[in-house]
Amino acid sequence: MKEFRLYAITGEQFHPGRDMIEVMEEAILGGVDIIQLRDKTSGKPELLQKAKALRELTRKHGVTFIVNDHIDVAMEVDADGIHLGQDDVPLHEARRIVGDKIIGISTHKLEEALQAERDGADYIGVGPVFATKTKVDVVDPVGVSYVRDVAANIRIPFVAIGGIKLGNVDEVLAAGATRICVVSGIVGSSDVRGTCEAFLGKLNK
Repeated sequence: MKEFRLYAITGEQFHPGRDMIEVMEEAILGGVDIIQLRDKTSGKPELLQKAKALRELTRKHGVTFIVNDHIDVAMEVDADGIHLGQDDVPLHEARRIVGDKIIGISTHKLEEALQAERDGADYIGVGPVFATKTKVDVVDPVGVSYVRDVAANIRIPFVAIGGIKLGNVDEVLAAGATRICVVSGIVGSSDVRGTCEAFLGKLNK
């Protein structure tokens, strides 16, 4: 997969009244490398519509597009990859379906990270680092100590995620993260592009 540093996930509940595609385009213009469609509430037809629109947007800007959970939707719109949780389809099964597309796996402890690496994940999510309200079924925060463990033990790319804001990102980077994923901190911002540029400024230091 292409090298990346700033990863943004859709979260329409954080920008009521603003169009998702407009918000995500602002994020891309601010320097986001990967966009993930995560939508736990829409039905399949609506999800497919959003995925098609995001695929078009990401192609236009040359940005990687990932679909959360829904392998069928990812295949239908020719997304670059999928992202799976610990309770989703097993990685080997997903690999059989998606072939050489990117597969990302959410991990919350070192055993899960090592397992994902052994199973052939292309990257892992590491978190939630801090408390987050972006998901209903979220696990307890793992803290920056888990980021430190992964940085020391995992060779595949990893992205720190969960409650990351401009005010606490330095702590995450100091623990060894070189890639971060942000949801509400980006899409809920009144200046999406400027916020992304500020995150990148910290990543570049």
